[in-house]
This record gives sequence, C-alpha cells and structure tokens, in this order.
Amino acid sequence: MKLSLNINWRVIGGVILGMVIITAVAGGGFYYGFRYGAREPREVVLDLKNVNATSTSGDFNTFWQAWQIVKKDALHGEKLTDQDLLYGAIRGLVNSLKDPHSVYLPPQEAKKFSEDISGSFGGVGMEIGKRNGELVVIAPLKNTPAEKAGLQPNDYIMKIGDTFTDVLDVDEAVNLIRGPKGTEVKLLIAREGLREAKEFKIVRGDIVIPTIELEMLGLTGASQESGGIAHISLYNFNEKAPELFYGALVEAEEKGASGIILDLRNNPGGYLEVAVNIAGWWLDKGTLVVSEKFRDGENGEDFKSPGNAVIKKWPTVVLINGGSASASEILAGALRDQLGLKLIGEKSFGKGTVQTLRELTDGSNIKITVASWVLPSGVVIEGNGLAPDIEIKITDKDIEAGKDPQLEKALATVGAM
Repeated sequence: MKLSLNINWRVIGGVILGMVIITAVAGGGFYYGFRYGAREPREVVLDLKNVNATSTSGDFNTFWQAWQIVKKDALHGEKLTDQDLLYGAIRGLVNSLKDPHSVYLPPQEAKKFSEDISGSFGGVGMEIGKRNGELVVIAPLKNTPAEKAGLQPNDYIMKIGDTFTDVLDVDEAVNLIRGPKGTEVKLLIAREGLREAKEFKIVRGDIVIPTIELEMLGLTGASQESGGIAHISLYNFNEKAPELFYGALVEAEEKGASGIILDLRNNPGGYLEVAVNIAGWWLDKGTLVVSEKFRDGENGEDFKSPGNAVIKKWPTVVLINGGSASASEILAGALRDQLGLKLIGEKSFGKGTVQTLRELTDGSNIKITVASWVLPSGVVIEGNGLAPDIEIKITDKDIEAGKDPQLEKALATVGAM
C-alpha cells in the first residue's frame, strides 16, 4: 500500500524543549546546617567559607567529628584537600538515595557528562547502568568498538581491568572504561548462556553516536533500491534526529515504501522531546505520549504529540530489545498504547525516570531523579520495561551466522498488515 506523504516542516520545527535528562541550571550553593555550642564544641571546624545555616534535624557535630578523624588519623588523609573531602561528602549525600540514576559529578566529571549528551566523546561506545546493584551494558552503540568486540545488551560487567565493579558507581565505571584513543581496556563479562565469565579486550576510539539508517527491504528480506518495507533504525534521540527522521521518511516515500519497521533496538534514549516529536508522525496533534509523576503522587507535565499523524495509516511495527531504554521505551510504549502497534523482539531495559541536572557554583553538577515516566495506559516504565507482543530472541549462533530473526519476523508481520 503506497500512501502520499504530505510533509509540513512546521510540524517538526521548534519543538525540542527538553530531554529525558532535563537540564535545569540552578544558581546557588550547597547549604550546610551546623550547630555552634554543640555537645563537643572542640570538634567544630573553623574557617569554613560560604556557609549558610539552614534548619535541619540532623546532628552536624557528628559530621565534623568524622571530618576531623579523616583529616588527622586516616593513613593517607594528608593527601586529601578540604575540597576532596567536600566532594566526597556530597557524593555520599546523593548516594544515600540508593538511586543508580542520581549522581554527584565534580567539575571534571560534569564536563565529561556534557560531552556525552552532545553526541561525541572518547571511549568504547556503549551505554551502561545499574540493575539490581550490578553494572550492566544497556546497549553497545552502532559501529563502535564495543559493538565490534561482541558486547550485548544485559551483559554484566564484573571487572574493568583489575577493578571489581561491585565497589563502583556508574560514573566511576565510566571513568575507568574511558582512556586515550588507541589504548586497550579489558572487561570481564558474565552473560546468560555463558558457562563462565569471558574477558573482552577492546581498543578505545573516538566515539560519535550514530542517529539513523534507512534500508528498503523486500518481503523476502533482501535489500532493494525501491519498493517494499522501510526499515528505519533509530539509534539515538539526539538533537539531529527530527530532521534526519523527516529525511528518511521522504526518501522512503520516494522509493515507494508500503510500510515501516521502526527499529529501536540498542537505542539507550536521549532527549525526551525528540521522542515526543517523532511520535507526532503517527499520533494526532494533542495525543498524550507520556506523563510525569512526582514523589508526592502528583502528576507533572503531560507531553503530547505536536504532529499531524501524516503516516498514521502506514503499516508499522516496532522492534525493541534489552538495549531499548528511556526515550525509546516512551516512543514504543506510546505507539502501542495509542495505536495498537505491535512490539517485536525482547523485553526493553526498564529505565523510566526523570533526571534533573543542577549546576552548583563551582561547576560541579548533581543529576537527581525527580519523577517517573508514566505511559498513556498507566504503565510505569521504571523497573518494568516493555514486554514485546511477539517475543523473538537472537542467539549467539544467529549473530555468528549473520541472521536477524527479529527483523525477519517484523518484516513478515508488517507485510501481512
């Protein structure tokens, strides 16, 4: 079925207002409460700068006691500056939330984080996170050293070099994995189906996060120049994605596409508003895509389609796997909830919380979870993920043989619609 694609640039113009990681630059310092004349005044630290008192029920005298013990008695305490101790204290404060997505980023780490979300950085090219306290690969990125080395979604990273990962948070792990281009990093990986952990040696390189690819497929699965099904692989929801997605649709229409396979496998997310924008190609203007829910149970902002659903009638299926996370789960979930589109593949990662990035006065950042994403059906993504309507697994033998049974099933499904 060939449908006319009437494109209106205004549909995609000027709608990128935010992101799954919603950056909120907030001036101001970190407020400390402490008590003068406490039970043991000898432990009060003097000569502190930029300290403002605030009401708290905590006993800060205990904190200052610990501060002095570390400075005076710790074996290597003399190597730490007061600023080092302060950064460590703030990190501990944020870590007390026991939320793997809430982290404190000192100035240098904050700079690296900014490089990550800009789309280009050094390393091996994979998104990592925590699941049940374990460090896991969310997704190896397309055409990167991590993908070429054979890493897969849901691989457990047991060691980085000689360091066991159970003592690391995500950002510390990232810092160990990164290094100069051309150098090697060793990762000890545990994977379902492997009898024992396997060491992967990966050479670091310059990483540019890919965005989109279009391939026209015949119903036999073979690539072809025109006609058939448009296989659109969306690898990241960055700022370039709306324009590139528009270009892929135009090219697909010109080549006589009769349906779409939207491939969100190994897409770890990105900007929220990009996902909402792309949903607008299928969903009528004003249709709910996702909602925020805050810790007090109150609903936050409703994010609605800005588009005019010009490809709503194109037969479409969506591919997901364990590397589909965050914004990709929002897009896939919204299309299923609102249009009944079939999800094919494997269960998604289950990363569905809202992080706000707050900048502190010294250039450091606190990235903190403030809300959960809720799909139109009421499903909370965080910790649950999306179960596919048609589950198809890819085995190591499939990968070695160059087979993609998930794509084959998607092609057969959309071809029959």
